[in-house]
Amino acid sequence: MSSTRRQATRAKLYEAAVTLIAEKGFSSTTVEEIAERAGVAKGTVYYNFASKSELFEELLRHGVGLLTASLTEAAEGTLAGGGGRVDALDAMIRAGLAFIARYPSFSQLYVAELWRTNRTWQSTLTMVRQEAVAVVEKVLRDAVESGELSEEIDVPLTAAALFGMVLVAALDWQAFQPQRSIDDVHASLSLLLQGRVAGRAAQRP
Repeated sequence: MSSTRRQATRAKLYEAAVTLIAEKGFSSTTVEEIAERAGVAKGTVYYNFASKSELFEELLRHGVGLLTASLTEAAEGTLAGGGGRVDALDAMIRAGLAFIARYPSFSQLYVAELWRTNRTWQSTLTMVRQEAVAVVEKVLRDAVESGELSEEIDVPLTAAALFGMVLVAALDWQAFQPQRSIDDVHASLSLLLQGRVAGRAAQRP
């Protein structure tokens, strides 16, 4: 199987698995159901993944990797266009909202799995989460070093808080306020960013 074809097959399996697991839960979802939803033979699942657990672990790695890439692209694009670090953080908020709107089932599973500590993939989940938060942390640290943000900011905690804010706010938006546009939700979170993070630096003499 060619690399391109295998990637396409894996993408179909990821999509099938995340949809089914979101609907039924991990334990109640079978490999046969994943294969049927993906439109492939059961053997194809085992050709690509040793087990259902490995499939789900790779699904988490794949999904968070896409989110990390989206955040990185948003930040780098803003900075390359002449924007500041706070502008880059704001662009990352919008990118996070757009990602969750595009992949709501994955986002729900990801948040749910963060609270479970007895899974075999917990170490992988912790690692990929840190990779995503590190993207935010780097922009915050650069902003502090350049004087754009206050040195009083706790960079690791603030990065985690911003990352968590986007996740929770976006899931709440999708579940309870779906009539709101992404522009509306982004504007509200942007105000929090500007007021709580950037505001302190703006008040320095």
